[in-house]
Amino acid sequence: MPTQEQEVPAQGVPLSSDLDDPEAYPYFLWDDPMSNNELRQCLRTASPPERIRLLAKILRQARDTDVWKYTSPDEVVRVWPTLSPQLGRRRRFWEFLLSSWAKQGRIDFEPTR
Repeated sequence: MPTQEQEVPAQGVPLSSDLDDPEAYPYFLWDDPMSNNELRQCLRTASPPERIRLLAKILRQARDTDVWKYTSPDEVVRVWPTLSPQLGRRRRFWEFLLSSWAKQGRIDFEPTR
């Protein structure tokens, strides 16, 4: 579990688990450092392929509870066909979670195969 701030030697950027601080660099962007503010801006304005790339990175690298600081279950479901191939080993986890929520009637989700 990351500490509040830790140094990333390759980039020299202090990473943080404070996802509410707009100037902090999220711990899960260790290989592509940008502030929370920059990340949120990119998620709002980036081209569809770049947006999917960033969402996939968040779903792969961030703790599942932290993902929802940047997106919503409805958005993940909406882009799932494009997003899921980029999730690597985490794809099964997200399929399980979204399928469980669908069974509970919380979202409308059908995994792609």
